[in-house]
Amino acid sequence: MDLDALRAAREGEWGRLDALAANRRLDGPGTDELILRYQDAAADLSAITTTAGSVPTGDRLSVSLSRARMRFTGTGRNVVSQLPSFFVLQLPAALYRVRWWTLWIAVASAAVAVAYGTWSANNPDVQAVLGQNADLKQLVNHDFTAYYSDNPAASFTSQVWTNNAFIAAQCIAFGIVGVYVPAVLLQNAVHIGLTGGILIGYGHADTFFLYIAPHGMLELTSVFVAGAAGMRVFWAWVSPGARTRGQALAEDGRALFIIAVGLTMSLFVSGILEGFVTPSHLPWPVKIGLGALALAGFLFYMLFIGGRAVRAGQTGDLDPFAAGARRIIAD
Repeated sequence: MDLDALRAAREGEWGRLDALAANRRLDGPGTDELILRYQDAAADLSAITTTAGSVPTGDRLSVSLSRARMRFTGTGRNVVSQLPSFFVLQLPAALYRVRWWTLWIAVASAAVAVAYGTWSANNPDVQAVLGQNADLKQLVNHDFTAYYSDNPAASFTSQVWTNNAFIAAQCIAFGIVGVYVPAVLLQNAVHIGLTGGILIGYGHADTFFLYIAPHGMLELTSVFVAGAAGMRVFWAWVSPGARTRGQALAEDGRALFIIAVGLTMSLFVSGILEGFVTPSHLPWPVKIGLGALALAGFLFYMLFIGGRAVRAGQTGDLDPFAAGARRIIAD
């Protein structure tokens, strides 16, 4: 490599990089140009060090790159200042994007639960397989309701919250494999269906629905959303569209994994309902009303606030500057 020729050809671009790095107030186009010139200069430095090792031209360019890098990575934004954007734009937009997946998963899960519930409620042979008559009566008459009140409300709330939040995060993180989410959702639907079928078969349908409804509306919706986010990440890999698979996974993975943060909060609310409201002595209409109110608030946030954020151009992903370059640039 002719270092003198390279320096003569690139000196103007390197000087422009220095000028942009020294500018304290860059507009949008200026910021884009800074990043592009930084990438070009980094490619030049790589070529110099690969062919010539440590030379004055490379040292000069390294200093320029350090100054430019400090310009856009030296100081991050205050975390508190990012919270409004996160909760008003990024999170609701990400939730809105999985609305149809959530609906389809909810319908499929309900169909499986109803099928297994009907099968177990009306078939003594199935009930015999699930347990002895004395054990099933113990479940129906005591264990099902005692589950919500045997432990102190605070510790029970903490237990169900952390367990459900962990499952939701797993659904999103492992959704890319394609089979994890359907397996978890199928297991959940079968468990609910069989448990409900046993109580219904023994004449305690009211107990099942009354104890499930207050917290279950928000809890199950949160689980469906987690499954939807996981399957959406899987679909980004299967059908990336005009993007490469790597780009699709990176963009949708960043955008949709923040749903895990939102579900941590919604599952915390459902945990409070399950630990404090479901076993309480409040009238059942009040308990169910509180659960319905929590679900309505979540759906309003997901559909109305999320729809408005998406129409404003949000996807839930980081902005292009924070996300970084999509491909390696080199001469």
